[in-house]
Amino acid sequence: MKTALLVIDVQNDFCPSGALEVIGGNEIIADINQEMKKYNCVVLTQDWHPKGHSSFAMSHDGKEPFDVIEMPYGEQVLWPEHCVQGSEGANFHLKLDVDRASAVIRKGANPQIDSYSAFFENDRNTATGLDGYLKSLGIDKINLVGLATDFCVNYSAQDAANLGYEVSVLEAMCRAIDLNGSLAVARTEMRNCGVELI
Repeated sequence: MKTALLVIDVQNDFCPSGALEVIGGNEIIADINQEMKKYNCVVLTQDWHPKGHSSFAMSHDGKEPFDVIEMPYGEQVLWPEHCVQGSEGANFHLKLDVDRASAVIRKGANPQIDSYSAFFENDRNTATGLDGYLKSLGIDKINLVGLATDFCVNYSAQDAANLGYEVSVLEAMCRAIDLNGSLAVARTEMRNCGVELI
């Protein structure tokens, strides 16, 4: 069985003092660097939003971060401005060993659609190309680590399972936002898709 490691969004804006800090986001980096050494295929994802992205609260009059609105593709949490293309906040954390990456998938670049998953934008239809890349390498199992457990890791894990991969989330190397109980919901959703939580 050929296994890939998918490292989700270990970027400055999701780490302490970042625009959308995930508590303890920097604490997992040393372990992720060690984990990456075990794999021939390591894929990093990078949130990569244009300025004024539709998922930013500031793009909607009278809305605050973490409000939820209805978009053409469904419910959308509105976020503080984060991971703007080319910004320091969008860069990978300095301590992440990016040289181990076989590929980098940038997501969220469409100004009208957010993209939590490494595989599809939030319309659940527009593909990032990651599935084709992994299948071309004969990958059949994916382990996931990174930020945040309840959003981008969760969506990526579910999509991977639905695409037919065997999927595990290494929870010790993830951290969650846990917005209104979102972590518990995400863990249930992942298990219901057949994702193993380790």
